[in-house]
Amino acid sequence: MFKPEKFIPNAIKQVKDEIGDEKAIIALSGGVDSSVCSVLVKEAIGDNLTAVFVDHGLLREGEAEQVCNIFEDRLNFKYVDASEEYLKELEGVNDPEEKRKIIGRVFIEIFEREAKKIDAKFLVQGTIAPDWIESEGKIKSHHNLALPSLMVLKFVELIRELYKDEVRLIGDELGLPEELVQRQPFPGPGLAVRVIGPLTKENLRICRKADAIVREEIKASGVDKDLWQYFAVLTDTKVTGVKGDQRDFGYLVVLRLISSIDAMTAYVPELPWSVIRKISQRITSEVPEVTHVALSISDKPPSTIEFE
Repeated sequence: MFKPEKFIPNAIKQVKDEIGDEKAIIALSGGVDSSVCSVLVKEAIGDNLTAVFVDHGLLREGEAEQVCNIFEDRLNFKYVDASEEYLKELEGVNDPEEKRKIIGRVFIEIFEREAKKIDAKFLVQGTIAPDWIESEGKIKSHHNLALPSLMVLKFVELIRELYKDEVRLIGDELGLPEELVQRQPFPGPGLAVRVIGPLTKENLRICRKADAIVREEIKASGVDKDLWQYFAVLTDTKVTGVKGDQRDFGYLVVLRLISSIDAMTAYVPELPWSVIRKISQRITSEVPEVTHVALSISDKPPSTIEFE
């Protein structure tokens, strides 16, 4: 049985031995994985750690502001707005694996650029076991594992062999806020893998608004505690609808509401139909570009949790 109280001092010692008096940066996303790593590394090397939060323009509604509010006074924190850089690189790209590889490459370029400014030698990452298992199995690439051979920085991956439920136990043991520890997983490539087809500011806006409605209604209903992830996917399919007694031709949005323990397997639980109906009604009325909402009922395997 995993015991976080034993893992924590061993991890701190590992960081001290590995990094010593050198400087390090951490790729902080605001999720439990990178947050746990940031606390452990700060405990080991203090202000020699700089937490870099990169806004790649692919975040959920209000997410950048939330991360800044939580961490800017707790860590040696730096915010980097790289949204235009990412969107320019991703312009016209359809293939999901190509999206992930581009995001991984730009991720590395940004962090090496930031590391040079403070003379950092190490990059701390919140990589966990499902990340490298899926990458090595060629199920999908993870942005933080995309191009390690090109890195000048040395990697520090404290929780590489752990699963999400174990990382959450560490977060509880460290006294991190419950809303952070229990925050639903969000992929590193962000909404890039929840918008099918090429990315534009417009379709990112549509996906972001639909996703915000899903999160609001799931939380308001209280079923968020029974779910691992819950989100909206904007497809590149358009279907006929009727709005204001007139024909409309808008996007199809798919809801993904799944339960899991460690993300290696997942299933779609039975949820109150009234909640699903309300989500659908709100999306089609509040997001004018959407005419249809569908529900994904496929488990993992054979499906993956994300659509891309």
